[in-house]
Amino acid sequence: MDFIFMLTRGDKTIEDCLAVFDQIAPLGLRHVGFKDVGVAPATLRSLADRIRAAGAISYMEVVSETPEACLRSAQVAHDLGIDRLLGGTDVTRIQESLSGSQTAYFPFPGFPTGHPTKLGGKPDDVTAHCARFMEAGCAGADLLAFRATEAEPLELIRAARAGLGGGYLIVAGSITSRERIRAVADAGADAFTIGTAVFDGSYSPRKGSLLSQLGDVIADCETA
Repeated sequence: MDFIFMLTRGDKTIEDCLAVFDQIAPLGLRHVGFKDVGVAPATLRSLADRIRAAGAISYMEVVSETPEACLRSAQVAHDLGIDRLLGGTDVTRIQESLSGSQTAYFPFPGFPTGHPTKLGGKPDDVTAHCARFMEAGCAGADLLAFRATEAEPLELIRAARAGLGGGYLIVAGSITSRERIRAVADAGADAFTIGTAVFDGSYSPRKGSLLSQLGDVIADCETA
C-alpha cells in the first residue's frame, strides 16, 4: 500500500510547499505530490525538481474545473516531467497533451464537480469508467471515494478495482485513521493520498508537529 503525501490543503498546493518539502525530505517519502492550483508555475517547477532530486515519484492532481484549464494543467505536467498525472475526465485530449512524455495518467472515474470536488456516480458507473480508462491505455484511476454523494466509499473502491483489473488504483482524500487505511487496502486500493489531514493535525490529533503526523501515517500504512 503506497502512501502519497500531497503538499496541499483545501484542494490547493500550500504556498510554502518548497520549505515544507525541505523539512520532510529526511523522511525519505517515495511518493510526493501537489495540485495544479495554489502557487505560481515557477514554484511548481521548483517543487517538481526537488521531488525528482530526492528520488521520489512525483504526482500532480488536476482540480481545475473547465476542460480547457484541465488541458493546460496536463501540458504543465508534460513540461515539468511529472511522473504521474491524476484527475480530469477528458481522457483522450489529456492523453494527447501527454504524448511524448513519460507521464502516466490516472483519470477521475465517476462524475466529479465543484471545488472542493464532490463525486457523483454509482458503483456501476465507476466500474464502467475504469474499464474504459484501461482500454484507452491509462495506468489506472484516481478515485475520490470519500467525496462520494451517491454511493458508499468502499463500494466505489471495490467497483473501481473490478473495472481496472490490474491497473493502479489511487484513493484520494479524507484518509484520517489507520482503520480507514486498512479498509481502503482491503477494498482493493493500491495507494492513498493525504494532504489536509496532516496539515491540520486531524490524522493524529494529540500530536503537534508535521513530522509526527507523517510518522504516524507511515507506520500505520506499513501495518495496514
